[in-house]
Amino acid sequence: MFKKISLLLIVALVSTSCWKDKSPEDLIRLKDKFKSTVSSFEKKKETANKNVTKGLETLNALKSALEDTKNEDKEFAKVYGDWEKVNKRVVNLNKEYEDLKEHASNLFNAMETQTNSLSDATSRKTLNSAIEKARTKYNGTLANTSKAIEKLRLLHGDAVEVVKALEVAAALNSFDNINDQMKSIEGRVDGIMQELNLAVVESKKLYEKKITELGED
Repeated sequence: MFKKISLLLIVALVSTSCWKDKSPEDLIRLKDKFKSTVSSFEKKKETANKNVTKGLETLNALKSALEDTKNEDKEFAKVYGDWEKVNKRVVNLNKEYEDLKEHASNLFNAMETQTNSLSDATSRKTLNSAIEKARTKYNGTLANTSKAIEKLRLLHGDAVEVVKALEVAAALNSFDNINDQMKSIEGRVDGIMQELNLAVVESKKLYEKKITELGED
């Protein structure tokens, strides 16, 4: 009798565990976690954008100060400090991107698990097709996001190079060659931020739209 009761308890526990893996509650939890990560990524993107904008402002201020030979040491210290903040924001943004990628993968896997637990074969086929299409599209967005973050990293490196060039230019009192470099840096910012904005937009669709709508755009 005791053995029978023990066996029934084991079966019940296994059944509960299996149901937990397929439970809609798990999908909801993962969706909420992903939503929170998207929000965090968006905030860090905005912070990075503000720091880049400030860095460009101080870079231009540095150039003006050097041309006027005023407050050189103070301006150099300020611009190096601002671009160091940019570097930190890029690092933070990349960490958030890795979380975004991981949580998106977990969410898609949960969608597939939930779909495969359905008894209707037609529904399973339709939903799995939609999920795969959405996953492929979103993975493309993630790849572009990674490239955008790398572009931001390169932008930081180029900006620091401009500051170093300005130090040389200040010694030689010649700033003509710096202008094109600064224009190049300024001209790249909007494009990078647009790519990062797209990552936020596409990420939000994963919890705002139905599964069958995700790959339609």
